[in-house]
Amino acid sequence: MDFYLFAHRGAKGHEPENTFAAFAKALDLGAEWIEADVYLVENELVVIHDDRLERTTNGTGYVTESSLEYLRSLDAGKGQRIPFLTEVLDLIEGKAGINIELKGPGTAARVASLIEQILTRTSWCRDQLIVSSFDHPELLAFAQMMPEIRVGALTGGIPLGYAEFAEQLNAWSIHASMEFLNRDFVKDAHRRDKKMFVYTVNHPDDYARLRQLGVDGVFSDFPDRFLSSSLPHDK
Repeated sequence: MDFYLFAHRGAKGHEPENTFAAFAKALDLGAEWIEADVYLVENELVVIHDDRLERTTNGTGYVTESSLEYLRSLDAGKGQRIPFLTEVLDLIEGKAGINIELKGPGTAARVASLIEQILTRTSWCRDQLIVSSFDHPELLAFAQMMPEIRVGALTGGIPLGYAEFAEQLNAWSIHASMEFLNRDFVKDAHRRDKKMFVYTVNHPDDYARLRQLGVDGVFSDFPDRFLSSSLPHDK
């Protein structure tokens, strides 16, 4: 059975997150999947995680209240600038798959439009794409626009109905917090034919425990720690 290892915001543990340097490092390390976060600004998808700029850049204010010109002028770490999703897709094309996380309003429609373009004009294919979000209405909107693209439903806790919420979204996968996970949640996801991916896994002992729980993949800031792991893979 395939196990999915996602380079979280690129190789975030090695380079500034969600930057060209982080994504290039993930590719250099041999990551087969990369995760990136997007907001919509002036009809352009910008790759950044937080809704505010202070933590990851030398800027201030809200991402969606900033101009593209201002966003592109900022230092996102080590002289890197905030990339556009189109640039990241060009960088990754043919080298890995991508999980695009919708972070703000309006992202569903714009990501759907961009995916339609790349499937038509580039070598990207459907099985190299996953779209996920904590914003379930936005995720559902995307799923209704592009039912042929796999979607992942993010959750920060264990829902009362376990994986039932993912069925309502017609999600292919559940992306759950490592801090809120148990065997019953994993079993219920599999019973409903959903993949269970877990974030954010950086330590070998956590990785080994999750493999024993039977999860289908993990997000890591240090994908190189697990790419050639000799830890037990039995489920």
